[in-house]
Amino acid sequence: MLEIEQTLATVHALLRSDGLMEAAAIVRTCAAQAEQTGHDNWNGGTDIWEVRFNLSVPEYASLGAKRAQLEDQITARLKIVLEPDTQDWYTAKIVPAKQRQADWRLDTATLARQIRINIFDGLRLEEVAWHGKLDDVEFLSRLFDLQELPSNDSRFKDAAGDIWQHRHNNDDWENDWIFTDSRFRLLDGPADKFLRFLCEVIHPVVRPDRDEALRLVQHFNDQLRPAGFEIYEEERIAGRPRFAYRRMLGGSSRTVMRAKTVADALNAGWMEKEIERLENAVDRDPALAIGTAKELIETCCKSILTKRGIAFTKSEDLGDLTKKLAKELQLVPEGVSDEAKGAENIRLILRNLTQLTNNLAQLRGLYGTGHGRDGQYRGLQPRHARLAVASAVAFIDFVSETFRHRERTRGLAES
Repeated sequence: MLEIEQTLATVHALLRSDGLMEAAAIVRTCAAQAEQTGHDNWNGGTDIWEVRFNLSVPEYASLGAKRAQLEDQITARLKIVLEPDTQDWYTAKIVPAKQRQADWRLDTATLARQIRINIFDGLRLEEVAWHGKLDDVEFLSRLFDLQELPSNDSRFKDAAGDIWQHRHNNDDWENDWIFTDSRFRLLDGPADKFLRFLCEVIHPVVRPDRDEALRLVQHFNDQLRPAGFEIYEEERIAGRPRFAYRRMLGGSSRTVMRAKTVADALNAGWMEKEIERLENAVDRDPALAIGTAKELIETCCKSILTKRGIAFTKSEDLGDLTKKLAKELQLVPEGVSDEAKGAENIRLILRNLTQLTNNLAQLRGLYGTGHGRDGQYRGLQPRHARLAVASAVAFIDFVSETFRHRERTRGLAES
């Protein structure tokens, strides 16, 4: 039988030595138990074991596709520790901790009816077919057991026959019939049922056009975020995003929302694309998010300089652009002379904001793909991405607000 604490202590030390701090933290902080899962009679008999690490459900869900990588890292060190002493096979398995809620069947996640109506009205206005490339029965069968739901037509025994008759044979139901059908309770049922429906609407099998799916994600999130939910990219299927829903944790989501407000104010379509990349990459691809934070500042600078009629060249880097912008917008407050300490402090703050994202973007190059890594390699983490994104948004928020103030002042002077 495995002496689990002694073994895990050694595994933890090996992971730390190899710089695999996230895997080491799981080994150190999570309750673990070894369970026999099989037996192989080859070579005298080998027992097969799983060492299961129990994570809270939010932590487990946040790992996403990274779980398999962490399990492999821990398994490799288990093998190093145990191979000299046993022929048994041990693998690491990260599992969600069992929930102990007596009232788990109660719907604790609420979503206002008006928000749901707004989302459905948006689909109506854009004439979006909610079932995408599938027919109604194919789509709904991915979410519901239609054979268990009743028919509203006495000629049919279940919802599957009912829907097929009225949507395909007769075609006498409106395209948006599903929104108000009481069997599916999309308007007044549990929030998770409604959110799963939205995620299916933009599933790549249902809606393979990526741009169309992303437009719908933006529409959904415009309504959901004030209520504390969001649709986010969880993984990719054949290069296309598959989306899931989650409760918003605050910080980074509010930052991204502020960036969208700036993009809307500047009417900068390209900024919106960069913000979309930021939103999807902060947790899943920190290196991409850091590089995009720098690009967001560049795009903001170029957008404002263009609106002010100030020329710039393709060869000018971020430092050149911010200098031009600072000069054009007179970012040092009026009434503060160049000799005053306040003027220099403002310059230093602006310089530090842009330099921070510049430095992090260089880190992205150092830690990006395409280069061999030694055993001490440590990738960038979501916290680095959140730092870069928050810095970039602070900068664009300040300069865009200053730009709008200058435009208002100019308008009053000319009137």
